Amino acid sequence: MKRRTITIISAAALAFVGLATGLTIWLLQPSYDDIVKGCQKALAAQSKAGREGKPNACKDVKEDDYGALVISNAFDNLPQKDQDVLDYYDDGSINDSIGGDTP
Repeated sequence: MKRRTITIISAAALAFVGLATGLTIWLLQPSYDDIVKGCQKALAAQSKAGREGKPNACKDVKEDDYGALVISNAFDNLPQKDQDVLDYYDDGSINDSIGGDTP
């Protein structure tokens, strides 16, 4: 074989190995949903331990999503009575709590 042929084959093999390695690394990365779920778990654990601040697991979560997770976690930690977002009357009916005039 000529030296040029060996060089071309070696370069092609090296490119294939590099591409396969890059693809494998990319496929093994967690999805954004996995990152958000990990952040949600970290927030719950942090809240249970009485700590504050942004957990390291949340560093790759978008700010809007992180804010929603913080609010959701705070809501989940409220007593069940305080989670009732409708204004029920003592008779258990909604009545005028939603607003508007209903006949």
